[in-house]
Amino acid sequence: MIYIGNHLTSSKGFEAMGKMAMQLGGDTFAFFTRNPRGGSAKEIVPADAGNLCRLVKENGFGKLVAHAAYTMNVCSAKEDIRQFSKNMLKEDIARMEYVPGNYYNFHPGSHTGLGTEAAVLLIAEALNEALTPDMSTLVLLETMAGKGSEVGATFEELRAIIDLAGLQDKVGVCLDTCHVWDGGYDIVNNLDGVLEEFDRVIGLDRLKAIHLNDSMNDCGSHKDRHACIGEGRIGEKALKCVVQHPLLQGKPFILETPNDDEGYKREIALVRSWMEL
Repeated sequence: MIYIGNHLTSSKGFEAMGKMAMQLGGDTFAFFTRNPRGGSAKEIVPADAGNLCRLVKENGFGKLVAHAAYTMNVCSAKEDIRQFSKNMLKEDIARMEYVPGNYYNFHPGSHTGLGTEAAVLLIAEALNEALTPDMSTLVLLETMAGKGSEVGATFEELRAIIDLAGLQDKVGVCLDTCHVWDGGYDIVNNLDGVLEEFDRVIGLDRLKAIHLNDSMNDCGSHKDRHACIGEGRIGEKALKCVVQHPLLQGKPFILETPNDDEGYKREIALVRSWMEL
């Protein structure tokens, strides 16, 4: 069993997003915690958050997978951006407690000239300032494509961040199929091998969510260009194997494909059909 959904806009409100996910055939969804290209965050209405909590419980939803703003970069070479990003991380984790027990996913960041080793230390520092023992949210590091100075394009880099986290039980990983493919992990011809490597380096117990995306580019391109399911270089057959893989069952799968609502509805139905075979 898997849970399947897509990114929805939080400007509609929590309960409205849950209802929209159901209309599209989903039983999970992702949402940005704030303006994805900026820094502003909409005020949370506690009653609205409570209505979503009831809706997902009554309808058997899987974990929700919130996404941090793209502007958050806790390992930037610029100190003001790092501090702005660390404050954003703390605020977002606090805001997630309105919908407790779910996932908060973020891009580890780009070192912008500092180097990967220094960036790993800064990312871990940001986590250690933001994570608390009583938080119910699990923070997920996303696998990246390695575009520019991105950190997290290898499993070893993610493991290095986790190793420096003081509260490791609050940290997991979200695997993006487009990103790992673009990062050089051949999930088309060697999915079992990639998952074995993930388990060896990070541990499959830390793999909590999947971003299910096709890619416009070849394996190892380090470009990060998503494509609709079956329209890219990964292809429908390989993504079907990802969805059906026994080690990935019970996890939320989030579509981040370039689609409108009708396109997401078709893709959600397609993925569900793979599990009925």
